[in-house]
Amino acid sequence: MIAIIINPISGGVRPEVARGRAELASAIVDRHGDPAEVFVTERGGHARELTKAALARGARLVMAWGGDGTINEVASTLAFGEVPLGIVPAGSGNGLARQLGISATPSEAIRHAISAEPRAIDVGEAGDRMFVNLAGIGFDAHVAARFNEHGGRRGLVTYARLSASALLSYVPETYTITPEPAGPSFTVRAVIITVANSPEFGNGAIIAPGARVDDGLLDLVVMEERSRLRTIVQLPRLFQGTVDRAPGCSIRRITRATIESERPMMYHVDGEPVSGGKSLRIRVHPGALYVAV
Repeated sequence: MIAIIINPISGGVRPEVARGRAELASAIVDRHGDPAEVFVTERGGHARELTKAALARGARLVMAWGGDGTINEVASTLAFGEVPLGIVPAGSGNGLARQLGISATPSEAIRHAISAEPRAIDVGEAGDRMFVNLAGIGFDAHVAARFNEHGGRRGLVTYARLSASALLSYVPETYTITPEPAGPSFTVRAVIITVANSPEFGNGAIIAPGARVDDGLLDLVVMEERSRLRTIVQLPRLFQGTVDRAPGCSIRRITRATIESERPMMYHVDGEPVSGGKSLRIRVHPGALYVAV
């Protein structure tokens, strides 16, 4: 049995689009000869529940049709098991899907996942939350929180508008970071701290040019705030793949890290905001998730 879990509003589409997505997924899986179970999420956390139920019923593949949040919920539930994750990208950024070479055409993504030989990728852990693409503290976590609170239509346009507004008002914090094995500890006033399993935020914005999903490491990217104007001027580097050359940017390959601040930190895992404490522990779980790509 193949389970397909669909977020009806990912990518800023209308909720009624979910019916068309469900019918398409069911038709493709049925043509392949596998029984299909298609589910539509109704709230945050629902994808986790649906994934657990699918595993209990013996699913051989669980597909997440949605954005980074939906993928995170399904992947976190499948991690450390044998059942692979399939991805049908439908979010605002789709960074992990792009890096894994997954088609943006839903029918192709579904067909490829059904026939793929699963491969193992790493999973990151921040606090007590898993992530498969990125986790972060600072500006991107601040924007993720605002995006999550936004009551109107979601999608790339809304995310870009919120980011532009926040860029003018966001005030960076000072952090003490202890990376392993790339120590020693250092203190920095950072606008962004990203822990990357794959290179890309989404939409071609490359935050960690050398990151790989299967190298057993995470890339710790720290962008020091020297001035807001300098930060803004360096933003095009994200789309040129050269952010590692920006003044004030450092990248370290880590297996673990501890990040501390004088105030409780907001962080995100795959774009989902989390309220944390004054200390955040990071680690990698090599090869902990199978993906059907």
